[in-house]
Amino acid sequence: MNFENTLSFAQQADQNDVLRSFRDEFYIPVHNGQDTMYFTGNSLGLQPKATATALQTELEDWKNLGVEGHFQGKNPWFHYHKFLTDNAAKVVGALPLEVVVMNQLTSNLHFLFVSFYRPTAQRYKIIMEAGAFPSDMYLVESQVKFHGYQPSEAIIELQAREGEHTLRHEDIIQAIEDNKDSVALVFFSGVQYYTGQVFNIEQITKKAHEVGAVAGFDLAHAAGNIDLQLHDWQVDFAAWCSYKYLNSGPGSVGGVFVHEKHARNNDLPRFAGWWGHNENERFKMLKGFDAEPGAAGWQLSNAPVLSMAVHKVSLDIFARAGMSQLVAKGKQLNAYLNFVIDEAMVNNTDLELNIITPPAPERGCQISVLTGEKGKALFDYLTLHGVIADWRNPNVIRMAPVPLYNSFEDIFRFGQILQSFKA
Repeated sequence: MNFENTLSFAQQADQNDVLRSFRDEFYIPVHNGQDTMYFTGNSLGLQPKATATALQTELEDWKNLGVEGHFQGKNPWFHYHKFLTDNAAKVVGALPLEVVVMNQLTSNLHFLFVSFYRPTAQRYKIIMEAGAFPSDMYLVESQVKFHGYQPSEAIIELQAREGEHTLRHEDIIQAIEDNKDSVALVFFSGVQYYTGQVFNIEQITKKAHEVGAVAGFDLAHAAGNIDLQLHDWQVDFAAWCSYKYLNSGPGSVGGVFVHEKHARNNDLPRFAGWWGHNENERFKMLKGFDAEPGAAGWQLSNAPVLSMAVHKVSLDIFARAGMSQLVAKGKQLNAYLNFVIDEAMVNNTDLELNIITPPAPERGCQISVLTGEKGKALFDYLTLHGVIADWRNPNVIRMAPVPLYNSFEDIFRFGQILQSFKA
């Protein structure tokens, strides 16, 4: 697509967009009587309009049926998680057996670490990116301490080269090779939350397995954003949240992937709960845990139906839109945003901006912009003019136009506001 920084170009691009009707299925926040330019779907996705009806359905069954809603409700709660499995699997490129919706992101990662971080006297190190999201840093630190190791000895945090903002893929691969005799787990983000860098999950997994390590990923900023093929890539485990690109409400239920090769390995240690027990015998209330095959065997508690009802609405939208079309449009929106930022910098010398997100294919929807000393003033100016972006200390603005509800016109309007900024 040959971009133009004109309203007519943006409107024509929207007219040609096969996904344009999905915007009407979401509530767009309003500022001064006009839709905001909402670029924080990487932090909290917008509310689907069908959410209230989905919630009301479950509330009515609770009101009218009480406990019998588990078996007699419109969507029986007893196996509610199964209503989400197929569509969740499509989002991450997995078999239904390999996916379950449960708990929340960091809780799920802790439960998965119980099974997949099995340090020995020789293999005990974890390789991860430096500057990972704090929950991941705390997770890994607490896990290695739990096993009796010092974080300074057991955790290898990979830094970008001096003067660079993102990791080079070859440096990740080399670090795994350099620690091939001592690494137990390679654990990365799918998309780095601060820079927006997309890591090469397939090649990182392949290298981890080559040296005898396990490969796991936090997909909080990847699920619903980039093309994922977790099954084909042989990823051992992954987890994600549903409130960013997956539009399922603040703090909503998370998702888990466990590869098919581990599906029936009951020798893997795990923290068990009754909802992960063999479904056919769950209500016999017997001693002795017998895991349900696949990712479902990592469940502990019964389904949080109200948050799952919201998540189901969003997953149904994703299924109708199709991940391949969403990823393709996301790339176009991202490239157009890059274009209008570059144009604004040419036309406004007050802007001191540096895009630190790597070029395609190492990016998804997000662009992170390093600002100068006027950065916070710029962010406040954008907010005042109806741009909802995200400020990250010390001086980065993150923006992520997402394909379900953002438009090319959103990005054009943003560019005009950016060009008008005066310090």
